[in-house]
Amino acid sequence: MKKRWTFAIEIVLLVAVLAWIGSFVLVRNPYSPPNSVAIKGQLNGAKDGIDVYKNEKGEIRFRAVTKDGKPIDYTADDFARTYYEEGRSRAGWEKLLNISSPEGAAWVFLGLLGQVLFTGRMVVQILASEKEKKSVVPPAFWWMSLAGATMLLIYFGWRRDPIGVLGQSFGWFIYVRNLYLIYNKREGEKPAEADRVELKAVVAQEPN
Repeated sequence: MKKRWTFAIEIVLLVAVLAWIGSFVLVRNPYSPPNSVAIKGQLNGAKDGIDVYKNEKGEIRFRAVTKDGKPIDYTADDFARTYYEEGRSRAGWEKLLNISSPEGAAWVFLGLLGQVLFTGRMVVQILASEKEKKSVVPPAFWWMSLAGATMLLIYFGWRRDPIGVLGQSFGWFIYVRNLYLIYNKREGEKPAEADRVELKAVVAQEPN
């Protein structure tokens, strides 16, 4: 019964994480005009994402939303000029990481840290195997996998990358499951070890 409850809790946690990330990826911006097309991009001081739409006259317009939720509309020429000038003013590292604000840098750092953990787990695994002279997978491998996958899930959600979210979500469940199996086994072994210690104590106290 305990295992069934644990399995159910894992499923609920995974669904909750995916639902939270889905709110970034799938939920439509309340400021988006009807029949608009969302494109990737960001202007300084605005949230991620730009909406392209036609106004009542059939003219193409671009809409960005400021950090405090105020929509700003641009004509095609104004948007192109603003986007070009802001792109030209960005530092080289901002262009490399495709960000335009300190907030974006924090998100990228989160994703980078997740990737470092995800790659570093292999280093931990090979070092443990070399030490034991056989292939082993230490608990640290699964902890690093779980932490790295969680960070990457959140990062891919921010990037609105469904492929990245899908790729990490199933692995997340596997990492949690392996950690449960490891520590559940250890808890199951404790009574047996305690019984052996108690038996030794009784034998030692018996007269020869």
